[in-house]
Amino acid sequence: MTHVDTELSNVQTPITKPMDRFEKLILASRSPRRADILRSVGWPFEIVVADIDETRYDGEAPMDYVRRLSLAKATVVASKIEEGLVLGADTTVAIDDHILEKPTDDEDARRMLKLLSGRWHEVLTGVTLVRCYRKREPMVAVETTKVRFAELSDAEIDWYVSTGEPLDKAGAYGIQEKAALFIEEIQGDYFNVMGLPVRLVYKLIKQA
Repeated sequence: MTHVDTELSNVQTPITKPMDRFEKLILASRSPRRADILRSVGWPFEIVVADIDETRYDGEAPMDYVRRLSLAKATVVASKIEEGLVLGADTTVAIDDHILEKPTDDEDARRMLKLLSGRWHEVLTGVTLVRCYRKREPMVAVETTKVRFAELSDAEIDWYVSTGEPLDKAGAYGIQEKAALFIEEIQGDYFNVMGLPVRLVYKLIKQA
């Protein structure tokens, strides 16, 4: 082997990230947790917030609720821009088909945490992808994760509420923060509980 051949054999093919094959995402959400998840996997994105009415319809099932809101968020943002792949997402917590949205105040947070204490519940996230420059139907899917809370004492609930964490989170807890102390078991996607099942997003984009 010549000197030139040796040099050529040492040249390595650049490693590309899976996301390099896809366009930048437009995240139709102001959630810092969703943004953190996309950053953690190295996915380039920008944020365009969708202001929509998130009121639940009477009798609306949790799965239908998150599907509808994720679609609404993505569609609203897609109507504002000429080009891009828009990602809409909405997460809620459900127990016995009862939706636990973001608590209105500390007392409401206590009520939710007492309801979750020692029990299984479901976290559902609706995900919608809309390509602005192609006349295609939006891709909509829902990820469901089951979570079991430990039994919580009144003192533990009071302490957690006093941290202020529950007030901006569906179900009054954040699994990636102090509430991790109370989680006994998870069945499904951990990132879904945080607010964005990024594996599902990746799967949908590959299909598209």
